Amino acid sequence: MVNNERQRCGWPGDDALMVRYHDEEWGVPVHDDRKWFEFILLDAFQAGLSWKTVLHKRDAFHQVFHGFDPLRVAGMSEKAMAGAMANPAIIRNRLKIRAAVSNAQAFLRLQETHGRFDDYIWSFTGGRVIQNRWKTPETMPVTTDLSDTVSRALKQQGFTFVGSTICYSFLQAAGVVNDHLVTCFRHRELGARK
Repeated sequence: MVNNERQRCGWPGDDALMVRYHDEEWGVPVHDDRKWFEFILLDAFQAGLSWKTVLHKRDAFHQVFHGFDPLRVAGMSEKAMAGAMANPAIIRNRLKIRAAVSNAQAFLRLQETHGRFDDYIWSFTGGRVIQNRWKTPETMPVTTDLSDTVSRALKQQGFTFVGSTICYSFLQAAGVVNDHLVTCFRHRELGARK
């Protein structure tokens, strides 16, 4: 049930799953490599689509992509990718399915050379959350200097579907930036976190 007593960002609308995601997950700082991989994978599938579409298919993505285990995704065969392409429960885009596998391989290579992905990605902000103070959705950017830098760095590491807009989306989702509107109850709650 949606709690309409709280003032929140407008993007979840009245969709119960979106509201729960907004209230419980979006913008909460992530420090788990598997969760990072999930955000990278899902945001790549979001490209050109809405987050609502992806979120409503997240359970199916979880099944198809082995619980977002990068080691298992990196090893997906041509047959497994063809099976994913035939699965109507996910977004069936051949390039994005291939990107999931190649990004899993890049993710593992990055871990081999840099240690945990979490340490690598948080190094771009010195380990701190960027506390933005957007008053309206119109003032919130879709890319920033940070997302441009992260995008370039990930591309150099062999990732695909990591343009600046996609990078900004997963930096928001994973709490590297607090982009809840200042009027949203979550902005204050997450701003108090270290």
